[in-house]
This record gives sequence, structure tokens and C-alpha cells, in this order.
Amino acid sequence: MARIFVCQDNALSDGEAIRVGDPSAAIAVFKVNGELFALNDRCSHGNASMSQWYIEDDGTVECPLHAARFCLKTGAALCQPATEPLKTFPIALVDGAVYVDVPEVA
Repeated sequence: MARIFVCQDNALSDGEAIRVGDPSAAIAVFKVNGELFALNDRCSHGNASMSQWYIEDDGTVECPLHAARFCLKTGAALCQPATEPLKTFPIALVDGAVYVDVPEVA
């Protein structure tokens, strides 16, 4: 696993998201009710950035293109037109800094 620095925990407010990583394989990190989540930033249905759209208090995020919703905890697609889940990634909080753990590419 590789660990990617996201930001200081206090730099991300509730209801906000940030995109990190390579643009072709970006990860969206969300903060909802003090809890952190990391998902693939690209919608599984269309070419849209999940970090740039609606984060709901119920722990879901809505795609900007077709209003598909995804669970932040599991990545599950919750409604049409999306049917495929988003990949989730573990979050690490170390000395006030937020990191995402991603598989290393060989």
C-alpha cells in the first residue's frame, strides 16, 4: 500500500470534499458529520468528478451528470442510472493529517 497525503484534518470542513492523486485515477475524500470517506473520484456511470458535487447529510454523494447517488461508506450505487459501485479506500488520520491508503501500482 502507498499512503497519499490529503490535507490537515482541520482544513476539511463538514460537507466538503477534496480531490487528490493523479487526474486519471483521482480519489475524492469527503467529510460528513466529522467522519472521513475516500472513493474513486470518477462516477461509475459517466465522466464526472464526485468531489465536485452534492454531499448529503445522510452519507451519500450525488453525481453531477445524471443524479446517480452513491453511499460514502461502501461506494454502492444507490439509484439509476449508475449500477456499478465506486471503489473505496481506507483513510488514516496521523497526527492531525489525513491520508488515503491506495494499492501500489507495479
